[in-house]
Amino acid sequence: MVDAITRSVFTGERVIPGQVDADLLNEHLARYAFAARLARGKRVLDAGCGAGYGAAELAKSALSVVGADIAAEAVAFAREHYRLPYLEFEQSSCMALPHPDAAFDLVVAFEVIEHLSGWRDFLLEARRVLAPTGQFIVSTPNKLYYAESRSQAGANPFHAHEFEFDEFQSELSAVFPHISLFLENHVEGVAFRPLQAGGAGATTEVRVDGGETPPAESHFFVAVCAHRPQTGNPTFVYVPSAANVLRERETHIALLEGELRRKDGWLEEAQRDLADLDRAHRQLTVELEENNRWAVGLDKEVAAGGARIRELQEELAAQQAAGQAKISELDQENRTKTEWARQLDAELDAKLRELTRCVECLHEAEGTVEERTRWAQRLDAEVEQLRRKLALLESSRWVRLGRRVGLGPDAGL
Repeated sequence: MVDAITRSVFTGERVIPGQVDADLLNEHLARYAFAARLARGKRVLDAGCGAGYGAAELAKSALSVVGADIAAEAVAFAREHYRLPYLEFEQSSCMALPHPDAAFDLVVAFEVIEHLSGWRDFLLEARRVLAPTGQFIVSTPNKLYYAESRSQAGANPFHAHEFEFDEFQSELSAVFPHISLFLENHVEGVAFRPLQAGGAGATTEVRVDGGETPPAESHFFVAVCAHRPQTGNPTFVYVPSAANVLRERETHIALLEGELRRKDGWLEEAQRDLADLDRAHRQLTVELEENNRWAVGLDKEVAAGGARIRELQEELAAQQAAGQAKISELDQENRTKTEWARQLDAELDAKLRELTRCVECLHEAEGTVEERTRWAQRLDAEVEQLRRKLALLESSRWVRLGRRVGLGPDAGL
């Protein structure tokens, strides 16, 4: 868990003890040592506390310390690594601190202001939480020196606004009426330390020779700001516990030489890789030339195939035109035959109706014939009956007698 937090916190910009160059770490430790002299018995806020090592340093002499940082992973790292009485860490923005007015006697913000786009709001927020007799210590790199030192690496992507000395002084003066400015630089010195530490009254004497360093040539600016006038403006010298500069340089040179040997090895390996790549490149060039020749031949075949395709397309177009003409001719013939068939069908329909009428007439005639036949048959029956009656009549003696005497009906016989 701790290793995961460490990896997430360390970006190269945030300082974590044990993961940065000793000189860089000492720059930051020196600022907290400078502030620790003013933290004794006070309520302290470390705004932008980062990994928390500085807040832990202040907690050694302060009444209480709150370390605030907007990054959750930094706060988690600080809580895991620095557990001290009267020291707590919180996740909060420097421009919106969750504390009442005048809550702290000392507010420190080291290498924070240049990371904030709303840095003016941060200065107002620091003034709000600062007690009337409190002090606000803020540091930032010198824009001119910083730009020169990063000429090859380019601008720092983590910085929102960098300050030159005059601007830094002017902006602080617009918020705080009293300011004491300090210039922070690495200096070379010679230390005389007793082999055996002295008694309780042992002191440390420091002698600083030479003139003052111009602000434009300084590495960092440090300002102690307050609502009220401040007394005293001492020079402060921080000597790291392992401050044998020559030994450190020799160790550093040895590390550089080892790194140089590794880089030489990498260079030799890279040269071998380059030679292999060159051979591979030549082989690829030969293969590419062969492929180009094959591609040229393929282009010719494709061109010939394209010409043949165009010929076939022209033949197909001619056949389609001829087929279309034949289709039109057949279509016209089909329409003619269809019209003939329609007319024939109409004629047949008319003949069928006429034939039907003839059949009906025939049926009617047959009915008439049958009726007349039946009538003729009845008539024949009646004639036959009359003949029988006439025969009977003729054979009657009464009729014959009547004829003789001129009496009775005249049968016309």
